[in-house]
Amino acid sequence: MTRLRRYLPAGIAFVAILALWEGLVRVFDVQSFVLARPSEIMASFVETSEVIWSAGLNTLIEAVGGLVIGVVLGVAVALAATRWVGVRTGLLPIATAASAMPIVAVAPIMNQWFTITSPLSKMMVVSVIVFFPVMINTVRGLTEVDPSQIELMESLAAEPRQILTGVRIPAAMPYFFSALKVASALALIGAIVAEYFGGPQDVLGQYIINRANLFQFPDAWAAILVASIIGIAFYLLVSLIERLVMPWHVSMRAGAER
Repeated sequence: MTRLRRYLPAGIAFVAILALWEGLVRVFDVQSFVLARPSEIMASFVETSEVIWSAGLNTLIEAVGGLVIGVVLGVAVALAATRWVGVRTGLLPIATAASAMPIVAVAPIMNQWFTITSPLSKMMVVSVIVFFPVMINTVRGLTEVDPSQIELMESLAAEPRQILTGVRIPAAMPYFFSALKVASALALIGAIVAEYFGGPQDVLGQYIINRANLFQFPDAWAAILVASIIGIAFYLLVSLIERLVMPWHVSMRAGAER
């Protein structure tokens, strides 16, 4: 009952926005190439469900592959930056500046390196996007540890590896999962944008472009709806993993008490 009460306002607001959207488009006779009606989008969603879900699965594979590559590299570099101060001081300013690099600049280069028809080119675009928030936040979590805890471990003659596994990694987990939630959304966005620059046709990015070029905008909106559903599911999966991995964290306890 508590959960229902918490999510009910959001559900009511969502339904109200859809009703307002439908009503305004009908009253002002807005054409579908400007803004499609929710009823048109849902009709197209049902009619083309097999095609758009197949395309969504292919895009999801690219997003997950890129996410895994980016997270592994980000965590590896974060561990190195934590271990060696020189790596941290030299790399973090560069990483912060490079994180502002636009996707549209990366995608053509990756298509050239890994061939435009290979899913790997899209995965590498996603990995570049994911790498920076994961690395920067993980470094922050590994380094912003209570000094008294480090001193206690050192007084017990703990080795650096024991300090890392016993103090630094648990302290970094909230930062890591915060970055992973952001990265999960960025991964799907990055994969779709990378697909705009060419490649196989059975992916969401190419499907959206092709339907828009044919002025089949309800179909394009239906594909966007699939992307939204996949993105929300992706985010919820990361949140579930976070709850399972660190149930001890204060944010988890606070969520359970509400």
